[in-house]
Amino acid sequence: MCGITGILSDELDQVANVANMLKAIDHRGPDGQDIYQDDTRKCTLGHKRLAIIDIEGGKQPLPNEDQKIWITFNGCIYNYLELASVLRQKGHRFRTHSDTEVILHAYEEYGEECVHKFIGMFAFAIWDGTKQRLFCARDRLGVKPFYYWQQRNSFLFASEIKALLATSIIGRDVDREALQEYLTFQAPVSDNTLFAGIKKLLPGHRMTVEGNGRVVSLDKYWDISFEPDVEHTEEYFVDHLRLLLKDAVKIRLRSDVPLGTHLSGGLDSSTIACLASSYYGSGEAIHTFTGAFSEGKEFNETEYADIVARDIGAIPHLTEPTASDFLKLLPKIIFHMDEPAAGPGVFPQFMVSKLASENVKVVLGGQGGDEIFSGYARYLVGYLEECLKGAIEKTSETAKYAATLSSIIPSLPMLQQYIPLLRTFWQQGLFEPMEERYFRLMDRSAASKEIFNSDVFTGHENVKAKFNEIFLGSDATSFLNRMLYFDLKVHLPALLHVEDRTSMAWGIESRVPLLDHRICEFIAHVPTTIKFKNGEPKHLFKKAIKHIIPDQILERKDKMGFPVPLQQWYKSELKEFVQDILLGDRAVQRGIFNTVKLEETIFKEQSFGRAVWGALCLELWFQEFIDE
Repeated sequence: MCGITGILSDELDQVANVANMLKAIDHRGPDGQDIYQDDTRKCTLGHKRLAIIDIEGGKQPLPNEDQKIWITFNGCIYNYLELASVLRQKGHRFRTHSDTEVILHAYEEYGEECVHKFIGMFAFAIWDGTKQRLFCARDRLGVKPFYYWQQRNSFLFASEIKALLATSIIGRDVDREALQEYLTFQAPVSDNTLFAGIKKLLPGHRMTVEGNGRVVSLDKYWDISFEPDVEHTEEYFVDHLRLLLKDAVKIRLRSDVPLGTHLSGGLDSSTIACLASSYYGSGEAIHTFTGAFSEGKEFNETEYADIVARDIGAIPHLTEPTASDFLKLLPKIIFHMDEPAAGPGVFPQFMVSKLASENVKVVLGGQGGDEIFSGYARYLVGYLEECLKGAIEKTSETAKYAATLSSIIPSLPMLQQYIPLLRTFWQQGLFEPMEERYFRLMDRSAASKEIFNSDVFTGHENVKAKFNEIFLGSDATSFLNRMLYFDLKVHLPALLHVEDRTSMAWGIESRVPLLDHRICEFIAHVPTTIKFKNGEPKHLFKKAIKHIIPDQILERKDKMGFPVPLQQWYKSELKEFVQDILLGDRAVQRGIFNTVKLEETIFKEQSFGRAVWGALCLELWFQEFIDE
């Protein structure tokens, strides 16, 4: 886990600019930094290091034996020991014990197809001096970030946008289309960022750049397929998923530094904590890290986290963030995020990462479980409509729905707190095509439109077109799988953006076993009639972990996420702060807010609403990154 930077250019002072880029992301590498420049002065690579594997020998940028090929790498290749063994048999000689060198030799052996050999999270750039080319790649799910800027004869890349902005040539203009995407989905849906001209290499993509700074190839090397496996039984899928889960956690315990786990008390983090504890060092207790708020039971899951911690004999740690912490740290969070945060959960996640950093350097978490195993209530909302339609048209059985109207009934109590959503959702377009229905479920702009001036949403139809392109862009045929695919491509990368920034802000490495690509590929092939059987969220996952986590966790019905008592704070401790930011001269002069409606919304927003949060993050982002 580190920070990477680099420049290919005939027009820039490369070394000076790379040094500035590294300084901007100093937090990503507390254990050292270095810069390499090619003899031809066409390419300069920079690296900030957080030492996790081969602490002494894994310094970067790292060359191959003849120093013709150099790499700067962020992430971790969990199967590096197995790959190293294979590569040694093929004649490769290793000088270190690092996973970084494994990537180099894999590139020498397999060329750009090396990406298919890796199990892990990665963003890297390899300068091939013999070909005078830069090869860049990002992991399949987008756990690690990679941003770039290309113009004329210059190509710049970095782990964070702020590093690119630290150079002498990149401006700070807002990408208005990406802004509309953020207001709609709380994240851009393409390779755009909110900064005009700055792109992100998408998950599962790779690119090649010539020494003159021109991108010569950019392609998707991995995607998910939903072709159903109809040859196996539910029992087979349960057993195989359990094996994959165990191996995914086991190989992510490879570390030369102390590690621990996040533990909220939900299914996902509890599974990771229990499995990690079972594979942890003999006689050693694993550290667990939990966050909660004291404002009420609806903001506190510690009773469940405590059950798991006691069950596995962990060393538990708890942080209880306050409104005072929020006031003090929100500007710092905005700085680390580079772009407005997807949701208020970034704040407690930031605090839990701080807690973890005081005890370990690596932390495992349950990120991705809802997107992979169909855990969100919105999947049930969408599928309930399908069941109604199937019952009316008498097509439920012939279409092989995951649930029928009668069978979905036991799962419906989960939707009690979503009655306002259902009321709004069913007001328009009932039984429309799949893409129209899920767009309505995912569109967050309705609650925000009245607090923004109307011209902010001019051209909003382009956002819908991009949504359709992604939602309909897989081989999935079922509504569930299309929902999952969109979330995998848009919603999940936004959450992983938070995961990366909140961990790296405190100099720790975050690992996400549930997003092992082998698990993702496997679960995608499981028929919807099994993985979402009778409309039960995480049906297959629950069966796989039945004897892994305590029964009290498995039987929970009160899924929470990580809610923040913002609406309570807006009326008390945060009242003056929010008014100063959103109703102050800078926000008013910016001209994007309808300040009358915004003032009304600040004090009337319902619990867990996100309109004010979205506006607050956006205004602070403008002040941090755009304003002179």
